[in-house]
Amino acid sequence: MNSESVLGWLLAMGVPEELVSIGGEVDDAWCLIRDEADGTTAWEVFWREQGNRYDWARFSDEQVACFYLFGRLTWTQALRGVVGQVDVTSTPPQGIPRP
Repeated sequence: MNSESVLGWLLAMGVPEELVSIGGEVDDAWCLIRDEADGTTAWEVFWREQGNRYDWARFSDEQVACFYLFGRLTWTQALRGVVGQVDVTSTPPQGIPRP
């Protein structure tokens, strides 16, 4: 899983698309952004609300950041009782789940 496919997997799990922003900061959404400050690449995951970051986490590995975001949001879906089945026979192309 990477930043190109994580949204597709989240959608397949029933997470509303408007709750996730990949690559940019958006209010009232979980954000996954790439940070290249200090000459190193890091991945940040956080909830953004009214211009502030909450529950911020930083990772040096893209896959770890994606699985962290996926795990957090899938857990929320499980608590809500809306987790759906995913076709696990292949990875969705470009992160778009199969119908």
